[in-house]
Amino acid sequence: MKTYHRYKIGIEYDGSSFCGWQRQDVLRTVQGCIEEAIQGMTGQKVLVEGAGRTDTGVHATGQVGHFDLDKYYPPHRIQDGLNFYLKGLGVVIFNVEKVDPPFHARFSATSRTYHYHILNRRSPSALDRFRAWHVVMPLDFEAMKNASKHLVGHHDFSAFRSSKCQSNNPVKTLTQFDIHKEGDRLTAIIKARSFLHNQVRVMMGTLKMIGSGHWEEDDLLRILLNKDRIKAGPTAPPHGLYLVDVGYEK
Repeated sequence: MKTYHRYKIGIEYDGSSFCGWQRQDVLRTVQGCIEEAIQGMTGQKVLVEGAGRTDTGVHATGQVGHFDLDKYYPPHRIQDGLNFYLKGLGVVIFNVEKVDPPFHARFSATSRTYHYHILNRRSPSALDRFRAWHVVMPLDFEAMKNASKHLVGHHDFSAFRSSKCQSNNPVKTLTQFDIHKEGDRLTAIIKARSFLHNQVRVMMGTLKMIGSGHWEEDDLLRILLNKDRIKAGPTAPPHGLYLVDVGYEK
């Protein structure tokens, strides 16, 4: 029987440099660039499985992937080698571990944590124009924070997913939804085992409607119960979203 060596990698990337995670024939993607880097280093063509398929413009500071190699390489050599081939592309491998074959970046994950950043001020940012949602109108932070607590728990999130979502089950369990304010920046921290397509961005677009005074807290409850995407808020821009952590059983 042929033996192989499985490696788990921690990945950070600037989503504005890529057309999402998933490999595409013509467009540059995170998965495609990492697979090309592995082939450049080892000569082996592999499949890199990711913990989540982030969309175009979405960033990551804690994405996780895995791949298999026929030959053993020390983890530090893989990390340095891949970063050499990825230099200047907007993606970095910040951690490499040798793991047992049952480990799977996607299916072994027990939680995923996203952050969403809003810059709430009149003027845009010179540094964060592709890294936060710039909202000019003043937002009621407390109203958004109070409304977000209704999203925590086990719910049917049909109203908060893309029409292109392929999940058969719209029921998800959010274990955390906190919003913090520091100066003119709002940061939402959202955690669950898994999410529907665009779920975080639609929830943030809906909370923005509440923060701007167009809707009230009770409107979010009605949207959640009605399960109608048309009744929810707009899909927030991708560049405010970050995949920051993927949890696994020890």
